[in-house]
Amino acid sequence: MRTIRLVLTGALVVAGAPAAFAQQAAAPVPLTLAQAEQQGLQVHPQIQASRYTAQAAREAVRETRSAYFPTAFGSVTGVESQSGSRIAAGGLNNPIIFDRFATGVTVGQLMTDFGRTRSLVQSSTLGAQSQDQSVERQRANVLLDVDRSYFGVLRAQAVQRVAQATVDARQLVLDQVSALAAGNLRSGLDVSFAHVNLSTAQLLLAQAQNNTSRAFADLSAALGGRTTVAYTLTEEPLPGAPPSDSAPLVADALRQRPEVLAARLDAESASAFANAERDLIRPSVAAVGAFGLTPYHETGIGDHYAAVGVNVNVPIFNGNLFSARHAEAQLRAQALGERLRDLENQVTRDVQAAWLNARTAFERLDLTNQLFDQASQALDLAQSRYDLGLSSIVELSQAQLNKTQAELEQATAKYDYQVETAALAYATGARK
Repeated sequence: MRTIRLVLTGALVVAGAPAAFAQQAAAPVPLTLAQAEQQGLQVHPQIQASRYTAQAAREAVRETRSAYFPTAFGSVTGVESQSGSRIAAGGLNNPIIFDRFATGVTVGQLMTDFGRTRSLVQSSTLGAQSQDQSVERQRANVLLDVDRSYFGVLRAQAVQRVAQATVDARQLVLDQVSALAAGNLRSGLDVSFAHVNLSTAQLLLAQAQNNTSRAFADLSAALGGRTTVAYTLTEEPLPGAPPSDSAPLVADALRQRPEVLAARLDAESASAFANAERDLIRPSVAAVGAFGLTPYHETGIGDHYAAVGVNVNVPIFNGNLFSARHAEAQLRAQALGERLRDLENQVTRDVQAAWLNARTAFERLDLTNQLFDQASQALDLAQSRYDLGLSSIVELSQAQLNKTQAELEQATAKYDYQVETAALAYATGARK
């Protein structure tokens, strides 16, 4: 009999091991705000995509700068021609075709195009710097999303705790009222009201649980993950009060917001490209050299060849193509300048709005504490009056509702202020 017990106990332990292991594996992962921000910056696909785009823009600078360097290419040519034949169509010349086999190298070097290449390099360099600012903008966006999602989870959990406490409190009231009604000390109406209050609290709890799950999903997405992960989040200390004036914040935003810097660089890049298009009407000077060997040839052709020359191209007429390209580039540069002005206006508005929201959220901290204290006192008085039979269940229910709302306001005010503070830092360009 003892052996059977040992076998059954061992079987239960073995059977329960996978469940215990699964429960341990599903334990929430500890996560601080700094860790969440670091994880988001490392793996978020938006940042990776913007980094690749910035690297591609830097390669475009190398492409443009390559005009400064000489070009060289090797050639191998073999020709077998009809005896006494000449090229008679396709050009104004009429050369004789010789049988030959030759190898050689041709080297070319731009000597000057009177500033066009320099303007093109400047334009592409400014464009690459603009893409670097786009990376910074994506970093700021990811950090803001992580902060909002992080505090969103804490806020949802706080609301869920309030909802759970409300359910417990109203369940206790229902039990008390039901016991009193059983002794004919309370009416059935009081029991009905208590049931309604409990059901309302249970609905609030169900919605709070759903909001918590959705908040964790938002946090996982903000961190760049595909699956929802449950974390144990750490509370963050409340930041200080926002500044009393928004003017310095607007100045900071216009000086350091990544999108403003990117738009400014784009406008400068377009202006430099317009200068390059203007320089199309200027001549270009290039040196060309060619040398090689002709081991197989007809009589009259040497065994080797070499030549050096200078080529000057002077635009004369092309149907106003260059002037149209210059005008187009100038108009696009002016359009980007106006867009920059519009963006600066939008940033100014966003900073002022974020500053006002942060100040309002900061003021709510004290107001919600006062509201909670008053609602708690009112509930205590209503409970005492109801216990003494001096008031109805309606008064008690209203007091309970007021306290629940006050608790919800107090629970969310803290995290709302932290979110608004993060939004204000983003608006001023402080988050990078």
